[in-house]
This record gives sequence, C-alpha cells and structure tokens, in this order.
Amino acid sequence: MALQFIVTGDGSHSLLNTDLNETYHSVHGAVRESLHVFIKNGLEYCFQKGQPQEINILEIGFGTGLNALLTLRQSQDSKVKIRYVSIEAFPVSLEIVTQLSYPIDLPFPNSIGLFQSLHQARWNEAVTILPDFILEKRKTTLQELEFEKHQFDLVYFDAFAPNKQPEMWHPTMLAKTAKALKDGGIFVTYCAKGQLKRDLKSVGLVVESLAGPPGKREMVRATKRSTFV
Repeated sequence: MALQFIVTGDGSHSLLNTDLNETYHSVHGAVRESLHVFIKNGLEYCFQKGQPQEINILEIGFGTGLNALLTLRQSQDSKVKIRYVSIEAFPVSLEIVTQLSYPIDLPFPNSIGLFQSLHQARWNEAVTILPDFILEKRKTTLQELEFEKHQFDLVYFDAFAPNKQPEMWHPTMLAKTAKALKDGGIFVTYCAKGQLKRDLKSVGLVVESLAGPPGKREMVRATKRSTFV
C-alpha cells in the first residue's frame, strides 16, 4: 500500500492511498470533516440524547487515528467513559504516523503523547489509554469479524468511498454493523449516496440526511429502531 502526504483545506494533513487514488479524509479539511461528521453529529449527539456514563463506539477504519484522537479529547471534556473498538486491516506505519500534524492541529494536554499511545497500543486487546478511554484496535476486516448483538451505542463508518471499496458498503456488511448497534444506537458516515440510504433503511435504521462538512452537501446519520432484531 503506497501512501502520500497531502495538506487539506484546513491546513491539516491527510494521506493519499495511491493504489486506490483515494484520500483518508476530505481534501477540503481533514480535521473539519471528522469534527463535523463523527464528533458533532455522532458523539455530541449521543451526549445530547441523554446523560450517559459510558459510550461504546465502533469505528470502521482506524486509518490515521484522527477520529480516535478527537474522541479521546472529547471524552476528557465530557467525563464520559469511552470504550472504543476500531478495525483496520492495513495499519498505517508508525514512521508515517509520527509525521502527521493532528496533535499540533488539536493542542490539548499531552496531545502528542496520547496520539502516539493510540498508534502504539497493542492490536487485538483492550488497552487503557486514559482512565476514561479504553481502546481496542482489531487488525482484521469487517468481513472476518463477528460482533455480539446490541454491543455499541455509536458507529463511525469511515471506510474508503463505495466506488473505491464497495465490499465494505455491501448490504450484508451494513446488516452486520446494524446488529451490533444497541436499540436507539447511532450510525454516522460522511457518505450520503441514495443506495446507502436505501440499504440502511432495509437493515432497520431510520435515516437522516444532514448538512455535510465543507465540500460535501450532505452526510448521513441513522438510528436503530428499537423494534428491529
């Protein structure tokens, strides 16, 4: 897998997978996209729905670790315990990770050390990064992984785009993800294709089209119906 650094529209880094000709984040702003899609319309929305003491998150695509870093920062501010499971079949090397700008773009106490801890955490076991943030990275594919039913409160679906990685967006993969959500659980993604919306509805999710981050008209948030098994 060949990777190339790029600078996105908000000044933050992303990576270009030259084999797929696909970037890990929006060229209009990596940090802005992640904040808008996954934090504002995912994690913060969960906070607004109630006063949870703990949130279990599943991320599809650990990638650069940006979403995990933003979530860790938010957990410090909220005092909510986060259990964060992320799957990644092709981890980015530590050599590349150490050159990414995110800890500088997002200054908070020990941001550089915590970003390194996220990437250095052992694979396939739960690692306590902070007392209120437990990370479990799984080096595998969504196709290979099996989840317990009703396990997660929130899913960050951050795979490469459907035209680049169609197998990740197949209805069987969306059904597997939906079963892993608790009743009332939330699914968020940057993608807003009509086929995705139809497929999410077919697996028991109530779909909302929301305003997208800079450079995208829409994004999708979906909620699992309590009557869906």
